[in-house]
Amino acid sequence: MLFNSIDFAVFLPLVFLLYWFVFNRSLRLQNAFLLVVSAVFYGWWDWRYLGLVFISAAVDYVVALKLERSDDEKHRKLLLTISMVANLGMLGFFKYCDFFITSFNDAFTFLGMPLGLRTLNIVLPVGISFYTFQTMSYTIDVYRRQIKAAHDPISFSAYILFFPQLVAGPIERAGQFLPQFLQARTFDLDKARDGLRQILWGLFKKVVIADNCAPIVNAIYGDTDGATGSELVLATVLFAFQVYGDFSGYSDIAIGSAKLFGFTLMRNFAYPYFSRDIAEFWRRWHISLSTWFRDYLYIPLGGSRGGKWMAMRNSLIIFTVSGFWHGAAWNFVLWGLINGLYFIPLVWLDKSKQHMDIVAQGRLLPNLGELGKMLLTFTLVCTFYVVFRSQGLGNMYDNFSTILSASLFTVPAVLFSKPVVIALGASALMFSLEWLARERAYGLMLDPRLPAWARYGVYYGLVLLIVAFAPMGGGEFIYFQF
Repeated sequence: MLFNSIDFAVFLPLVFLLYWFVFNRSLRLQNAFLLVVSAVFYGWWDWRYLGLVFISAAVDYVVALKLERSDDEKHRKLLLTISMVANLGMLGFFKYCDFFITSFNDAFTFLGMPLGLRTLNIVLPVGISFYTFQTMSYTIDVYRRQIKAAHDPISFSAYILFFPQLVAGPIERAGQFLPQFLQARTFDLDKARDGLRQILWGLFKKVVIADNCAPIVNAIYGDTDGATGSELVLATVLFAFQVYGDFSGYSDIAIGSAKLFGFTLMRNFAYPYFSRDIAEFWRRWHISLSTWFRDYLYIPLGGSRGGKWMAMRNSLIIFTVSGFWHGAAWNFVLWGLINGLYFIPLVWLDKSKQHMDIVAQGRLLPNLGELGKMLLTFTLVCTFYVVFRSQGLGNMYDNFSTILSASLFTVPAVLFSKPVVIALGASALMFSLEWLARERAYGLMLDPRLPAWARYGVYYGLVLLIVAFAPMGGGEFIYFQF
């Protein structure tokens, strides 16, 4: 079920009313209800893959209980290994099996020894990269004795399958999120209002920006042989707006929906396109994944404890693995590797944490130095997006060759088309509101000093823009494929 569908527009208020007015007699009943509706939400896409989520949850539920009861370190390591193999095994089979078969075929064909292995044409289950990471982090934290194992299978399963963040995050940690299923929840009107505002903001970013950028990006990147350099640059910038509007929009809707039910999800985006270097960008983009890799890969590998060389090595590893997490293709791996190579000089020069504050904090406008750094960082990010969006390494090389050709200085034929004008205009509005709200949690969290008529004018204006400029049919969220 998509957040931007009529189905969800009916589903969410119905679940909300039943949750607070019918199943509010006990905490266990509320959790059981959330578990059922979350299963319906996920099964709406394809009920056959619902079993994978329950298998992952069941394995980690049982393993965590045994980990808590055991003091034998060998036995505990074996249990953790079972959890890792089960989760990574499912993820590896469904996400990477065909990729490795294709890669082996290509490698042996290049050597003159074609294998002719057939791919299995496996369908990637929605959200598998997200919920497997969430369940694994739970087991690892129990193994480390940082949290206690959950003893109630209903609350634990509701934590794993919680529908707002099940298929594309944020990837929640059990230590922060699981206790919310174990304590009584009361309706908070102010929190619900805030949740509705955040849902509205997410829908605006997804429906008006991302879905209007998508057809232009798909058309140009789908036929790069006929594209000019300026058209590829335009498509890349629009893709930057699309992927941000799409993914941060999903996160806003997920976080806002959770608030309606009394839950608090972690922040997943913190205005990443206002970053002043790549390190700051990755602290602000997909925060739940970046911190996951930091805590469960970077630090176990040694972090920076062995000095700069170890810090650079480990940084390169997590960026490369992050690229592979994003997709089963070599351009994704290369995208992660390039990000790591840009990050390493900051580590070497001790500048990876130089921008921990909010840009132009306390001021309306940035100074020229801050503006230049933001533009340079955005340009680098867009360069990475050419790698990310290209269809394979050969196509990526051709795209960069076209961008660096004389056709870069022509006017894109689609520049003044309706979808481009809508996408650019809506993006300008989004970034303006986010700039004004950059010291707050999300773009539609307006300055409370504004009069009520001004704030509600913005809310209703966004509703009108969604109604007026939402493309027919809408599109799936980009990160569903990851």
